[in-house]
Amino acid sequence: MSFNFDLIIKSFPLLLAGALITIKITLISVGIGIVIGLFVGIARVTKVKPIRWLAAIYVDFIRGTPLLVQIFLIYFALPIALGIKINPLIAAITACGINSGAYVAEIFRAGIQAVDEGQMEAGRSLGLTWPQTMRYIVIPQAFKSVIPPLGNEFIALLKDSSLVSVIGFEELTRRGQLVIARTYGSLEIWLSVAFLYLIMTLTISRLVAYLEWRFDIKNDRR
Repeated sequence: MSFNFDLIIKSFPLLLAGALITIKITLISVGIGIVIGLFVGIARVTKVKPIRWLAAIYVDFIRGTPLLVQIFLIYFALPIALGIKINPLIAAITACGINSGAYVAEIFRAGIQAVDEGQMEAGRSLGLTWPQTMRYIVIPQAFKSVIPPLGNEFIALLKDSSLVSVIGFEELTRRGQLVIARTYGSLEIWLSVAFLYLIMTLTISRLVAYLEWRFDIKNDRR
């Protein structure tokens, strides 16, 4: 059995295009997750019990069920309930974004609770409302501490996005499967796919490390 480098070279453009689609899905999904997570994270620490309970139900459900099942619910079950057909890209981004939102919510909740309670009291004593104090005082301080776990969530979602291949969406993993079905070069193609994922995750890790250095997060923790 010989290793076919020519197959890797010929298939690389197709796999690279799949990697770019993976990055696109991940970026949009994380963006959606950050928006959802920020509001849900704030809801998790509010003193209004109904809002706090609803946020907890959302987080517990999403974190307690597999992303694969959530993809199936959105792509197969939701169209039956609504009587419409959902585009695979929309289903992939929606499922990944909602899933990411639950994890990001817990990241923001922890970041908010890590800020000294005296900051909230100081803001209120200056005449700011609770939302204003959260927006202008607490959230900016919490943001620096959530950068590392947000980076980890970005990496985790990038790898988990391979699950959308089960609905036929042609991101990196699906492109690899299609090439293997045509060429039978499992070893070469899967190694190439793994290499591309490795490059993407290492790039994100370096970016997160730069942001930590830029905001001097480690020194802030001492």
